[in-house]
Amino acid sequence: MSKRTSPEQTPRIGFVSLGCPKALVDSERILTRLRSEGYGISSDYAGADLVVVNTCGFIDAAVEESLEAIGEALGENGRVLVTGCLGARPEEVLARHPGVVGITGPHQTEQVLDLVHRELPRPHDPFLDLVPPQGIRLTPRHYAYLKISEGCNHSCSFCIIPSMRGRLASRPVADVLDEAERLVAGGVRELLVISQDTSAYGSDIAYQPQVWRGSPVAARLVDLARGLASLDVWVRLHYVYPYPHVDGVIPLMAEGRLLPYLDIPFQHASPRILKAMRRPARSENTLRRIAAWRRQCPELVLRSTFIVGFPGETEEDFSLLLEWLEEAELDRVGCFEYSPVSGAAANVLPGAVPESLKRERHERFMETARAISRRRLARHAGQRMRVLVDESGPDGVVARSPGDAPEIDGVVRLPPVAGVKPGDFLEVEITGADDYDLAGLPVADPEEVRA
Repeated sequence: MSKRTSPEQTPRIGFVSLGCPKALVDSERILTRLRSEGYGISSDYAGADLVVVNTCGFIDAAVEESLEAIGEALGENGRVLVTGCLGARPEEVLARHPGVVGITGPHQTEQVLDLVHRELPRPHDPFLDLVPPQGIRLTPRHYAYLKISEGCNHSCSFCIIPSMRGRLASRPVADVLDEAERLVAGGVRELLVISQDTSAYGSDIAYQPQVWRGSPVAARLVDLARGLASLDVWVRLHYVYPYPHVDGVIPLMAEGRLLPYLDIPFQHASPRILKAMRRPARSENTLRRIAAWRRQCPELVLRSTFIVGFPGETEEDFSLLLEWLEEAELDRVGCFEYSPVSGAAANVLPGAVPESLKRERHERFMETARAISRRRLARHAGQRMRVLVDESGPDGVVARSPGDAPEIDGVVRLPPVAGVKPGDFLEVEITGADDYDLAGLPVADPEEVRA
């Protein structure tokens, strides 16, 4: 077990961050505040005086992963503070690990800091200039997640996010844009906008305008997108519900001001299952909207996630989903087999789908999605494309196209390119595609290699 740091030493914090990008942003904020107060950050358990574990509690597998991470930290260090989504259910944490020094829920930075201060008094005379203006981040230097709100006002029957993270709480628009500006000044080339419901941004604060760069900007998705577009970096929108006002961002994509990319969690297509899920959109309306978006912006890439094996899902429901997927031709698709979540309303629904049938439907769904992805990617052969480099070495370059979000989508693979480093933009010609990835070559003209 770690001992308390003596007054002459700088206290050091270890950090384990689990879960989604929204949780990652919470971790970045906590680390930024700790570092700004003079705490050191340890990369291993042995060098830490206290370990913070930011947990996920969305599905059972994530809960188990979080509990195992807490146990590992306790075994290796002994002094562990728990935060994040699982922290909203402290009884589950304490039942397995009664020795943790404290527990807080999600997006509770101040409470985390209070507990850290209690366990490790903050250092005297902290050096604030050790922290860059953009804060401490856990992503590579060239891209960053930009969280615009917390919580959610939906009541989807399979989800417990509102009970853990609360109702929608939008950040003031000038705060979001100021943070984005700091990130770009610090070298970020791509901003990934995230929240639980990006389309609802500002609705809880009556779209309150603020002055930014000398002009009023309303706290609306379209206005925020225009502001972010003015920073001259890639801007990618995640977790967008297909509400009518989302139509307003499509012209910005068609004009090249935003990446032509929308991450929309459709979850299913059967009206009966969508109703049981308490989802806020109708599938037939969505197909019309997708068609209209693509007429206006042909390069639009759509990513989504779906659940198969939801309670009561029949073969007819599943077939309807596959037909809808074929018609929608979504570019990037993820699929999960339904898993009960403690506290979710869907747990009491009748018609549980056998595990073997869930697996079979998952395989059939992914086979369909894979064929669509292959067709959609094949159309890029022979095209020129601007890509953002993530990795570069003697074995080649790994980059991403405007249609590829980091870690969840495909990549563009290139041969080695001398002098190229992560964060560089390249102009490439696409030479081929497989199920999920593209292959390409830098353009012949050296002047165009770093576009």
